[in-house]
Amino acid sequence: MRLQIVKRSEDPPKWLPIATSLGAVVLAFVISGGILAAVGADPLQIYRYFFRSAFGSWGAFSDVMVKATPLILIGLGCALAFRMKLWNIGAEGQFYIGAFFSSMVVMVPLVDVNTTPPIVTIGLMMLLGILGGALYGFIPGLLKAKFGINEIITTLMLNYVAVFWNNYWIFGRWSDAGFQMTPTFPRRVWLPRLADLAKQNPFFSGMTLHVGVIFGLIVAVVLWYIINKSRWGYKINLIGDNPKAARYAGIDIAKNIILVFMFSGALAGLAGMTEVSGVVHRLQERISTSYGFSGVIVAWLAKLDPFAVVLVSILFGALLVAGREIQPSGVSFLIQGTILFLVISSDVLMRYQIRLVNTKKASVEEAA
Repeated sequence: MRLQIVKRSEDPPKWLPIATSLGAVVLAFVISGGILAAVGADPLQIYRYFFRSAFGSWGAFSDVMVKATPLILIGLGCALAFRMKLWNIGAEGQFYIGAFFSSMVVMVPLVDVNTTPPIVTIGLMMLLGILGGALYGFIPGLLKAKFGINEIITTLMLNYVAVFWNNYWIFGRWSDAGFQMTPTFPRRVWLPRLADLAKQNPFFSGMTLHVGVIFGLIVAVVLWYIINKSRWGYKINLIGDNPKAARYAGIDIAKNIILVFMFSGALAGLAGMTEVSGVVHRLQERISTSYGFSGVIVAWLAKLDPFAVVLVSILFGALLVAGREIQPSGVSFLIQGTILFLVISSDVLMRYQIRLVNTKKASVEEAA
């Protein structure tokens, strides 16, 4: 008996993408457990502590959802770009620029935050965060559409530009007493949190979940509609599947490349806004725990499905929360890296079938 890899002549079964994603997660935990055991750790004990740290209480789950919120928004933006075969690896930079633009409302300031109604101030921060991310996505989109420049290179390099741009301000004019962060924003511009309801209901005490998660859920529904029900979604899918057919049908590919990059960047920029307004309440040097790069993994593991992005983001939010508690340190990143490797590897199952062939029977048939 031997294994034979044969190219698929038909589309893969609908259940296969889900099965490969789930299989990748399970196998990642198994492989990571083997590595942990090899270095002398107890993987079962670590995993038990992992699930207690992330899902052992409502407060822990609240922290998971806080971490999942930027991943949902970034993962959705990446999923849209990837559907058009545009490799936006620059969500990290778009996140930072969105955080910077939204912080301008307070730090310039663009409005008087002490007298302007919070809903207006927060709304303006959202708009500027979206605008900043969209403009930063416009740059690689334009370079790709007009000059054919590889978007992987441009988006990766723009990540560094965004980080150093933020550092210029937070180490300089906006620095709080020389530290690598701005002063804390007034409470009037914080996104409402469950903890704010603790006086009315003690159950919410200490829960850090903010309304930014609602933004992510709304965007997931909107993006699902765009992809599956709208004319623009049809164009995106057609360009991704068959650019020649799309061009023959009269679709402006260059225009859609720019629009998709801007849409993807806008969601990453909104994620940056939710982080500065809902979590850290300031602009600081390490505002992102690699959200942009994790969002790429989230999109791939979700097979570019908007609702699956939400579920996978919760899993990765749990990895980030538990990673602060479990030892040895770096376990969560080990699992994330293993998941990414397996998800990319499993894509071969989308294009090829693996069969078990009886070599003796095959030899007889060939001889006949």
